[in-house]
Amino acid sequence: MHLKLPPPLLMLIALGTMYWLSEHMPLWRLSFWGQSAVILLLCLSGTMVGLAGVVSFAKARTTVDPHRPRKTSTLVTRGIYRFSRNPMYLGLLLLLVAAFFYFSALSGMVVIPLFVLYMNNFQIRPEEGVLEHLFGDEYRRYCQQVRRWC
Repeated sequence: MHLKLPPPLLMLIALGTMYWLSEHMPLWRLSFWGQSAVILLLCLSGTMVGLAGVVSFAKARTTVDPHRPRKTSTLVTRGIYRFSRNPMYLGLLLLLVAAFFYFSALSGMVVIPLFVLYMNNFQIRPEEGVLEHLFGDEYRRYCQQVRRWC
């Protein structure tokens, strides 16, 4: 598997694109009561979900590095991984949704599905292929029980 961009860097590029769109092509500005609370809740949720994924990997003593999925020593199915197969990526997605509300420009919304499509096709699917090769039926059963993004 050859990964071109690390997911956190990809998220930062998406964030920059959302900012650029909000400044130069906002289309329509979004504003509602409680917007700051929604942003804070999404930021906290994204951070907690992502960190829970990292902690679960650390407890299992396996690699977190998306460039080296073949070094995965354990199939992690406990903790947050009971609910999402990709909590670290879900955390990044929640931060992007928070940024959408923060920048409050409708044009920034286009970045979110593009991020998900890219992650599904160029990050998650290759990782799943490696995990299926490494863990076989155990991984296939896990995929039947737990969704990707949740």
